[in-house]
Amino acid sequence: MLAKPRLAVLVVAALLSLASCSRGSGPVEDRSEKDKKLYIYNWSYYTPEGVIEAFEKEYGCTVILDYFASNEEMYAKMKASGTGSGYDLVVPSGDYVSIMMMQDMLEPIDLKRFPNQQYITSLVREKATYDHGMRYSVPYFMGAAGIAVNKNQVSGYPHDWNIFADKRLAGRMCMMDDMREVLGDALKYLGHSVNTKDPGQLEEARRLVNEQWKPNLTKFDAEGYAKSFQQGEFAVVQGYAEGVFEEIPEEKWDEVDFFIPEEGGPMYIDNFCIPKGAKHYDLAMKFINYFHAPANYAQFLDRFHFPASVNQEADKYRTTTPFYTVDQLKNCELKEDLGETIYDYNTAWESIRYNE
Repeated sequence: MLAKPRLAVLVVAALLSLASCSRGSGPVEDRSEKDKKLYIYNWSYYTPEGVIEAFEKEYGCTVILDYFASNEEMYAKMKASGTGSGYDLVVPSGDYVSIMMMQDMLEPIDLKRFPNQQYITSLVREKATYDHGMRYSVPYFMGAAGIAVNKNQVSGYPHDWNIFADKRLAGRMCMMDDMREVLGDALKYLGHSVNTKDPGQLEEARRLVNEQWKPNLTKFDAEGYAKSFQQGEFAVVQGYAEGVFEEIPEEKWDEVDFFIPEEGGPMYIDNFCIPKGAKHYDLAMKFINYFHAPANYAQFLDRFHFPASVNQEADKYRTTTPFYTVDQLKNCELKEDLGETIYDYNTAWESIRYNE
């Protein structure tokens, strides 16, 4: 999740040579007891090394990690590879779980092999509307972007999205170059759903961004905002907490106020999924269950100072304080497929990004 770009940029992925790891279809048990390898395809820097090493030792196997930087990159590679992609676990976000389910790209989750499902929170179960009951996915992490404020530079500011309308901060603020995030924040501030298909509500959000927020922004930036914030270029940024704090020395963390506004905003849920035809299905299920053992999951929370939004029991074992709380996620909404309405969003976003 570290500095994880969620901008919808299609990365054309070439087929990797994975002939030695070719997969069949319909795994129920591992088909090769001698080949005790688990192939995981995950977001960059999103898998705790300590958990991997402990899993390898306990199960006498080798975990091989590949990384992707966007859902689009992951999906393009999985589609190009077809059934038998070479991976045993992949970690798509909720909207891509929906796509992969519809296109028969995933194996069902065997919940009988997942006793640690007892620790999956009711909140994430409620929010994961794309796959109620964990039929094809198991939540990995649930989070959202928020606002980071340099307290040494700013005081007396509102704790809501309309901070970007504050003319006192003109030229010292940045929002992400991400259509669904920016428009979603405006929609939530106005009391609407981030997934609205109402043209009037979308126009209201477009005008708020274009007329009140954009004039005060230096730029839209989905990748370099955290480093720019650390360097003092921005006093206020919209972004992901783990990206912001990764750039700042820990002794200066208390100089930053990070919050998700009470009205909520767009959120994401990343998930464990087993690709169709995975060779090491049983080992994949063992890893999912192992990862969600509370003491193990706490290592993941500690690495990124995440809240225990998916596995509440892990809070008992963590040694760090999260950058934001689970309560701040309760009013957030998962971004859903907008269907043909996406064209209306694209039009609104183009008028924001490319019109003076």
